[in-house]
Amino acid sequence: MELDNAQETPSQEDSSLCGEISPPVLEQAFSKILHCFTGPEARRGNARDVALKDLGDLIEATECVRLFEGSGAQLRGMLETLGQVAKALEQYAAPPKEEEGGGARHSEVAEKAATVGLLFLKLLGKAETAKNSLVGPAWQTGLHHLAGPVYIFAVTHSLEQPWTTPRSREVAREVLTLLLQVTECGSVAGFLRGEKEDEKGRLSVILGLLKPNLNKESWKNNPAIKHVFSWTLQQVTRPWLSQYLERVLPASLLISDDYQTENKILGVHCLHHIVLNVPAADLLQYNRAQVLYHAIFNHLYTPEHHLVQAVLLCLLDLFPILEKTVHWKGDGARPTTHCDEVLQLILTHMEPEHRLLLRRTYARNLPAFVKRLGILTVRHLKRLERVIIGYLEVYDGPEEEARLKILETLKLLMQHTWPRVSCRLVVLLKALLKLICDVARDPSLTPQCVKSSLLQEATDCLILLDCCSQGRVKGLLAKIPQSCEDSNVVNCIRKVQQISEGAPYDGT
Repeated sequence: MELDNAQETPSQEDSSLCGEISPPVLEQAFSKILHCFTGPEARRGNARDVALKDLGDLIEATECVRLFEGSGAQLRGMLETLGQVAKALEQYAAPPKEEEGGGARHSEVAEKAATVGLLFLKLLGKAETAKNSLVGPAWQTGLHHLAGPVYIFAVTHSLEQPWTTPRSREVAREVLTLLLQVTECGSVAGFLRGEKEDEKGRLSVILGLLKPNLNKESWKNNPAIKHVFSWTLQQVTRPWLSQYLERVLPASLLISDDYQTENKILGVHCLHHIVLNVPAADLLQYNRAQVLYHAIFNHLYTPEHHLVQAVLLCLLDLFPILEKTVHWKGDGARPTTHCDEVLQLILTHMEPEHRLLLRRTYARNLPAFVKRLGILTVRHLKRLERVIIGYLEVYDGPEEEARLKILETLKLLMQHTWPRVSCRLVVLLKALLKLICDVARDPSLTPQCVKSSLLQEATDCLILLDCCSQGRVKGLLAKIPQSCEDSNVVNCIRKVQQISEGAPYDGT
């Protein structure tokens, strides 16, 4: 009986709300609806379904002027209660824990989201009308309480996730669009950081709402929270992000420090965004950059190519910040850097690696490390030589990404460490000639454009090798055109001879 009374009360009051409504009456009605979501009866029967219907009826029955009319404590109390109702609705439509999830539960969440989204559209519609008809801060006060929960709901259900459907995503995107319109923001970034210089923005409120669900014990209770946090973080760039560093860095580290690869990748993307959009001075303060480095570096031991790719890109942008504190006085050997440490580990992993996706990932990023170290790459020359020769020997599939990137690495290596190249002439020449012959006679389905790229890159490497060895390559290749019958091989060697004889070459 008590449950029936609790469910019927809002509806009975709704019938009298079409007349004059005061903030205390609205607050009482909203409180009863809130109780249906958060009180003991929330889990019994269809209490929350009835409360949703009652709330919809209440919003429709209340004129926008009445909803945001008045001033003082009574209005504030009503709007705070309305904000709590919005928060309860957002939590009601949130997806369940991952281990509790499933197709049926996800379908149920999408249905709830569509229903809640329509209610939010009604509320925001009232706020928009009130904004255009009222003079005073009442509608802004109402938005202050509504904006955070509505935003979290919209982002949770507008992204393509297992718990969303085309219908729920459409409704959620409409909610986000209307929220931006009501708040007079041209973009999500403007909504979060503030459209004007003197405007505070709402990121602080959003982070405050997310914080209880972003600690070690609770962050997996709602699988959407990490995506909402990550997506929100990506919208805020420099110079605005630095003031929130203390609030976004711990959560990003927490997400990256997980056993699930997808969470590691998501966390690394968050950390990478922080590295790109927070001033170096702020990252160096309190040793934050070192904390970031060690957290990311450890992921290189996980043999997942997507994770390794994300980590290497982040580290390459972190190195300049870390090395701001490294000073060389010129009176001895230069100190090793974090870039040296990472390159050493990469080469260790590359030599025995047989998985094509990982080989491609390592090879794809190797040129950036050689560029970064420059002449200091000589510290790793022996291992680089072994890796380069080993990778040039192995077919990499139709796109040949690994071998093309290894050839690019070899070109950069010869440009930066040319005094040390001549003593490796024979080994490198054999590897390049073998590659040219293999590609020229390759009967596989490799596209002709890829073969041409490989032959061109290998030819460029031979030209650079000849420059580094004072023309010795030209002499060693002199007799090959006379005995070789393959036109592709002969063309490559003739290019080397022609350019070595004095024609200009833009590859050096």
